[in-house]
Amino acid sequence: MGTTITVTVEESGTEGGAAGGSAGPVRLVCTDHGGDGPPLLLLHGLAGHRGEWDALAARFAATHRVIAFDARGSGESTRRPGDVSRAAQVRDVLAVARRFGLAGEETVLAGQSMGGLTALLAAAAHPEVCRALVLVEAGPAGPSPRLPEQIGAWLDSWPVPFPDVATAEAFFGGGPAGRAWAAGLVPGPGGLHPRADRDVMVATVQENARRHFWGDWDRVRCPVLVVRGGNGAMKPDEADRMRSLHPATRIAVVPGAGHDVHLDDTAALYREMAAFLA
Repeated sequence: MGTTITVTVEESGTEGGAAGGSAGPVRLVCTDHGGDGPPLLLLHGLAGHRGEWDALAARFAATHRVIAFDARGSGESTRRPGDVSRAAQVRDVLAVARRFGLAGEETVLAGQSMGGLTALLAAAAHPEVCRALVLVEAGPAGPSPRLPEQIGAWLDSWPVPFPDVATAEAFFGGGPAGRAWAAGLVPGPGGLHPRADRDVMVATVQENARRHFWGDWDRVRCPVLVVRGGNGAMKPDEADRMRSLHPATRIAVVPGAGHDVHLDDTAALYREMAAFLA
């Protein structure tokens, strides 16, 4: 679905680097879903992949130019980049937007979980390239000192290699979310393996362990839609504080959805986003 294009980002340092990561160029693998209208860039969460957005992208292609890409360290992008800092992730958003000619004032940034935080930081640092912001189960709260430990334990719990797709789908909870997570695995010795490296994912959340991002939230100037899952991980008081500081913020809750709102109820997320962007 869509056209696959690779964007190369030149790296010079290893700030926020993962152990053993390379300081060389980073490849970002993108899907251009086409479409006419304002640009819509979709950013997936930690250890995820751009294919998670396929169903939502198909709906928006009628009204928007839709691009999704694998974050550094995830999917088909460079697996062990030298820099996994939040600043590097923001540079990647700008690099992708510029590659597709989308780095303008009409661009909409939408991200889930860690991808949402990247979108937030990009909107704060570069208001000239963000008309609107959609944050799915994502916000500026922190610090979260135990997050690296929790992410490491979660990834260690995966029964790698998975013997087959059905086992992987069941492990990830079944349904659309289970299928999407299983689709992020690749064949290897003995079965299916994750594309993301455990240590890189742990390194990716180190900044979240040390600090919050409320100062960045204060610099966001565009309209914002915050979407929580009724059974998600984002706390209601975080969203409420976001709105108190940025009164134009719209908050939506998708009943029955978990942290992966975009997978658990794509239709509901599309309705919320379409109404907001209209």
